[in-house]
Formats: sequence, C-alpha cells, structure tokens
Amino acid sequence: MKLFYSPGACSLSPHIVLREAGLKVDIEKVDTKAGKTASGADFRALNPKGYVPALQLDDGSILTEGAVIVQYLADKKGDGQLVPKAGTEERYRLQEWLTYIATEIHKSFGLLWNKNLAESTHTFAREALEKKFDFLARNLEGKQFLFGDRFTVADAYLFTVLNWTNFLNIDLGRWSPLKAYLERIGSRPAVRDALRAEGRLQ
Repeated sequence: MKLFYSPGACSLSPHIVLREAGLKVDIEKVDTKAGKTASGADFRALNPKGYVPALQLDDGSILTEGAVIVQYLADKKGDGQLVPKAGTEERYRLQEWLTYIATEIHKSFGLLWNKNLAESTHTFAREALEKKFDFLARNLEGKQFLFGDRFTVADAYLFTVLNWTNFLNIDLGRWSPLKAYLERIGSRPAVRDALRAEGRLQ
C-alpha cells in the first residue's frame, strides 16, 4: 500500500494511524497545486478528485476520503484498538465522531485557509468554529481521548484539524480541554514520527 499525502494537510490523520498501527505502508508526497507526486506521477490520474489523502491498495486501486481510509488502516491492524469492531454500536459512535469532524470542523477550517475570501467570511467561519470548540471542549472535559481512555482513529483526525489552529493564529486558551488535548496527542511517539516524516517537526 502507499499513502499519498501533503505535509500538514488532512492526510496527516491516516499517516498517524498507519504509524500507530505499525503498518508497513509507503508514503509519497504530493504537490496538489501542480497535481504531481514526488516521483513525478500525474496525481490526478491516480485520484481524479485531486486532493489528499489517497491510499493506493495492493491491487493498484485507490481509496479516498480520510474518514474512510483511517478505518481501513485500523481494520488492517485487526486488534480492535484503534477502531471498534464493525457492526457494533461503538463503531457507529466512532463514525459519528469522524463524520462530525469531517463535515463540521474540517470544512469550517477550509474557509480560513482561503485567502481570497472576504474578511467577513473569515470572521463568520471563526465564530462558527468557536461554537464547535465549545462542544468539543465539553465532550473532552475530564477525558484523555474522545472515547475516554482509548486512542482511536477519531483522535488522529481531530488532532490533525485542531493542529491547524497553530498556523491560523487561533488561540485555544479559552478552551483548556482542547489545548491540553492537542498537547497530549501531539506528544505521542507515532504522532511525532508522522510530523517529523512530513517535515513539520525537527
């Protein structure tokens, strides 16, 4: 298998998961603006959507969408630690979190990365994120991870998007559970290894 990624992008989430799972997966950097992989391949020929992450399976087919890829990788590990067993209520609860992170948190950040949008749009996006941060902080109060004392693929995804606050000058100080969570997840060896491999950590 091969994971196509861009440094610090949402592809960091499956990158963290593959390292947490100890899977032997090749990684290849992608310049999404140029549409080229580090080896010079046409990325859009591999993934017509044009964005990361994309996971090339052993048969050459491509799996996309981060929330799906992290579950696929965790299921490959097969020990039920990073993702609950398929068909259980726990698995649906995890998918509930993954969907919320993807549609409500991730997409809200997307507006802030777009420098061509009006400042009023950025203000709207920040205010919307603040309400979601309130919700997340309440859910993380007194817990190590989204599922209590257990790190899952949902934590890999939430860490990835919350980490963007460091690059967008968003102070998490008023959400102490989120700030502590970001620091706690960021100190995990697999997370640090993934960041280092992507050139985001010395």
